[in-house]
Amino acid sequence: MSSAAMNPAAPHHLPAFFTAPGETDILFNVMGIFLVVMVLMIIVLYFKLHALPEQLAHKGQKVQFEIVAVLGLISLFTHNHLFWIAGLLLAFIPIPDFSTPLTGMAASLAKMAGRGRRLPTAERSAESTEPEPTVASAAKPHAAQSEPHVVASPAAHFADRQRAVSKERA
Repeated sequence: MSSAAMNPAAPHHLPAFFTAPGETDILFNVMGIFLVVMVLMIIVLYFKLHALPEQLAHKGQKVQFEIVAVLGLISLFTHNHLFWIAGLLLAFIPIPDFSTPLTGMAASLAKMAGRGRRLPTAERSAESTEPEPTVASAAKPHAAQSEPHVVASPAAHFADRQRAVSKERA
């Protein structure tokens, strides 16, 4: 019997996905490439979905963005989805800004107390070449005016008050 003879039990027409011996299996190669591409697409989708809270918090405050980013990293490395959900919720909730009003209040109080913003020495020398008045020299011009009790600082005021009390006792 010859080897080229076909087995009587074999079908006479074979499907196209059957590969003859010694030929390249095209379907296997196509499915291998498809599988690699799909796994890469799923990984990219996973990381894009994982970075969603950070992208949402990016337009918010820096502190909020950093907290959401840390929660995202923790959830990525621990595979605990609770951290990701907390980061997503925090990204949607705006954190109120307390520091700006408090800074404005502090600046206003400093201005009212006479402790306004001091210029650096380079800016001061550019504005004027006059030396800054000291506490004693600042009190002298006021003494010549109608209000003799005006002093430049609380320490000088306290010293003047102590002198007045000691004169009254004497």
